[in-house]
Order: sequence, then C-alpha cells, then structure tokens
Amino acid sequence: MKVKRIIANIDTRDIAAARRFYHDVLGLDLLMDHGWIATYGSGETMSVQISFAEQGGSGTPTPDLSIEVDDVEAALAGMKKAGFAIEYGPADEPWGVRRFFVRDPFGKLVNILAHR
Repeated sequence: MKVKRIIANIDTRDIAAARRFYHDVLGLDLLMDHGWIATYGSGETMSVQISFAEQGGSGTPTPDLSIEVDDVEAALAGMKKAGFAIEYGPADEPWGVRRFFVRDPFGKLVNILAHR
C-alpha cells in the first residue's frame, strides 16, 4: 500500500470564501467543485507529507497548515493587498526557511514558507 496524497479538509459554512484566499491570492487551481466541497491544488507534482508538532518553531503556535511557495515575498504582498492580517513574520528561520503566518477566512493559522 502506498499513500498517494493527503488532503486537509476544513469545515466551513462559506466555501466561497476559500476562493479568495487559496485561489485568488495563492494561485491554487480549483480541482473539484461539488457545491458542498471545493478542492484546490496544483497540477504540479507535490510530495505527500504530514507533520506533528508541539509548537510552530521560534516560539510560535503550531500552524494548522503549511504551504510552501516559490516566492514568499509575492505571497506576502498578495496577502497584504487582499487585506489578510499577517500574524508572524516575515522571518528568516535558523532551519533555512523564510516564512510568515496568516489566518485564512476560516480562522486557520497558515504558515506560508519558502526554503532559502
């Protein structure tokens, strides 16, 4: 048996709000939409990972999601332009990433990062 993908499922009564954060700002593609569920992702090959943490590093709370991007500065600018408050960072961490934390429309703490 081989795990082929892991999907984070976020409970909400406002599925349309996901489009602004995950599609409009982060640029993820709408992969599936059944009205009661919308799945965003990328056609690019992504590795399957799941993390378990006691804290988020550098004294931060554990984020609900971590999303690696190719340009953290562009993601940061997009979040600010869209009016999403940055809760941490941007910071260059000692383990080799530049990142910031932002809350999505559902209150989930999202770690946006890029490896340096």
